[in-house]
Amino acid sequence: MNTLRAKIALLLVVAIVSVVGIITWVMLAMLGPPSPERTTEPLADQIEMFLRVAKQDTSALTLAAEPSGGELRENATARLRVELAARGHDLPVTITRKDWNAPLVVSIPIGTKQWLLMPISDLPPQRKPWYGLLKWLALITVGVTAIAVFVAHRMVQPLVLLENAVQSVGPDAILPHLPERGPAEVRATARALNSLSSRLRKAIESRMRLLAAAGHDLRTPITRMRLRAEFVEDDEERGLWLCDLDELERIADSAILLVREESGKTAPETVWLDRLVADVAGELKDQNLDVTVTEAQPVSVRASRLGLARALRNLMINAATHGRRAHVRVEGSDGAKAQVIIEDEGPGIPPELLGQVFEPFFRVDPGRRQNIAGAGLGLTIAREIVQRAGGDIKIANRESRGLQQIVELAIVEEPTLATGSGA
Repeated sequence: MNTLRAKIALLLVVAIVSVVGIITWVMLAMLGPPSPERTTEPLADQIEMFLRVAKQDTSALTLAAEPSGGELRENATARLRVELAARGHDLPVTITRKDWNAPLVVSIPIGTKQWLLMPISDLPPQRKPWYGLLKWLALITVGVTAIAVFVAHRMVQPLVLLENAVQSVGPDAILPHLPERGPAEVRATARALNSLSSRLRKAIESRMRLLAAAGHDLRTPITRMRLRAEFVEDDEERGLWLCDLDELERIADSAILLVREESGKTAPETVWLDRLVADVAGELKDQNLDVTVTEAQPVSVRASRLGLARALRNLMINAATHGRRAHVRVEGSDGAKAQVIIEDEGPGIPPELLGQVFEPFFRVDPGRRQNIAGAGLGLTIAREIVQRAGGDIKIANRESRGLQQIVELAIVEEPTLATGSGA
């Protein structure tokens, strides 16, 4: 009942049923049959008239030895007896009906052995027609509900399009272009969202260009500083200068790489995930990193091969350097999601910092000296690549020791021709 569609439909149903109910009640009050009490008085007048006629001449009347048979109308009979008693006629009259389509018959005692049988028209209902009114309103409610739901669905359809468009926001956080059609309010909303999306896209592109330019511009002063550092006579001081310059150069290279990943539009392809993981792990082993593939179920996913290889490489390097060694396995037994699980044996990350691990240039200890290659952009770039492929990365501390990195991607149907296994 929280949706706009349901609220509009409920409003229409309540409004229409209320109006129809009030009109129906007024019409019943104005055009309905007279009350039973009002019809009993004329009937008593007729009986008095017949009694006067019977005292003078009974040959013109229909007399019987016993009252008319059939179903006794108790309420009508009681009202008629009360009315006659009020007029001074204490008579045991009865009102009966032989069957459902026969007329009502009033039996009036004449003398001690005869009964006057007088057919009369049907009396009005003995109760107010609330039951019929309820059935009438129930029928109206069903019909009005069907119409209201249809009308509400048509009315909120443009809003549903807006909702679907917002939900289809990609990993780059940019809204797709919304069609500007429908009611004036919806068109205005779509126009505002399109304008917002355009400004947001321009702002992101501007920042990416600024970041790329800064990375490129850093290279020249870094090169000059490296040349000057070579002339430092103290070997220890020269080593510290060169170490800091190496870190600056890694930061500049990582910033440029991040911009390339943000703006990359490489077409996705079908990739055998188990083979790609084995290739990346083998490449890192050749670089003397302790990376071991413990399990690799054959699964295929849709992604950019080069980008996904780079993301997996960053995660494995992160585990092998900061966590001493990396244990990797590929799972896809549920048939919907493929998982690359990378576990290490390092100290892990403090729980309060886990939500910041994907931020650019994040370090667990910002003040520590950088003795391990990296600029703090590996996880940021990896998540960007995986999210662009429709997946996600989850990072959590293991119960025993170390960190667990999980890459989730949707499994695709096995291709007829397997993609090559090169990384």
